[in-house]
Amino acid sequence: MAEHKHKKGARTGFTTGACAAAAARAATLGLIEGRVPADVTCELPNGQAVRFAVTEGRCDRQCAHAVVVKDAGDDPDRTHGARLTADVRLLVAEPGRLVLEGGPGVGVVTRLGLGLAVGGAAINPVPRRNIAHNVRAVAESLFERHGLAVSISVPGGEEIAERTLNPRLGILGGISILGTSGIVYPYSTASFRATVVQGIQVAAAQGQEIVVLTTGRRTEKFAMREFPHLPVVCFVQMGDFLGAALDAVGAAGISEVVIGGMVGKLTKMAQGAAMTHAGRGAVDMGLLADLAAASGAPFAVCAAIRAARTARYAAERMQALGLLTAFHQALAERVVRTLAGRYPGRFGLRVLVCDPDGNRLAEAASGLCVVTEQGERL
Repeated sequence: MAEHKHKKGARTGFTTGACAAAAARAATLGLIEGRVPADVTCELPNGQAVRFAVTEGRCDRQCAHAVVVKDAGDDPDRTHGARLTADVRLLVAEPGRLVLEGGPGVGVVTRLGLGLAVGGAAINPVPRRNIAHNVRAVAESLFERHGLAVSISVPGGEEIAERTLNPRLGILGGISILGTSGIVYPYSTASFRATVVQGIQVAAAQGQEIVVLTTGRRTEKFAMREFPHLPVVCFVQMGDFLGAALDAVGAAGISEVVIGGMVGKLTKMAQGAAMTHAGRGAVDMGLLADLAAASGAPFAVCAAIRAARTARYAAERMQALGLLTAFHQALAERVVRTLAGRYPGRFGLRVLVCDPDGNRLAEAASGLCVVTEQGERL
């Protein structure tokens, strides 16, 4: 097998779905051949054939067990190192039948909106199909007389899930089995983007007409204090995925959006960025200088802001002038105008600004937004 050199931080990995499919294929081979292989070639959802090491395997005539350890590459994935485990058992005299179950460490769906049956295992549709494809690919002759039951489990999955957003989505007791291509790209955060979209879909499925989008934990805590009467399902940490979140809001038919943020991310929103990550382009310091000028800052300060590199610098200079509130008010209004122009008439919008300590600085709203700070509708 040829070696490939990778730049530091650029090594790809594999999804939980791909690892589960590989474990299921290995266990099925063990059941058929009487020995679980030390490695197995698995076909990913994208059609790529990849060889996985099987770290544990055992079998008898009725069932087989195999484990594949997830390698997320250089992506900071919370499920890196998880032991994706497949137990395959024979369904005697049930030709062609294939049953897929979730075992310990795989979450159980408790809410609508995820595209999965409530009460069922949190194994997403693409991994489900991929697991079935790999099992059937090696057990074609067996299915002429019998069937198979495949159980996917993840030892320690419940503890891993506590560090994810699964409980917020109503996925309890374990992790989700995810992946659309089978490949994890470093820092692509595709799984986080999918979680943001799912969070909005879950809120809509619960009949909520408002979602509160925040850029992280601090802004979410701030927003929850501002709207204490809203159920937790209304709050979605969108991170940097502004465009994906607002597109999902529009598709779900939610009528009102609140965005909670701080100066850096809000500046990116004001300048029209759909992705607010720092690596996706610089903050428009010219925009901040213009807002500072409109808020009453003298020319010298505006020039210094224009030449600076961080939004926080602009906020600090405005605070020193006693113009912090006016500056953030102008920023919030610019965010509303920018996003209302991008999504005209799609939903009401309110923007709340806080400082790093969670203190409220300003707010602005479009004419369509009618929710009060107490979560009541006018």
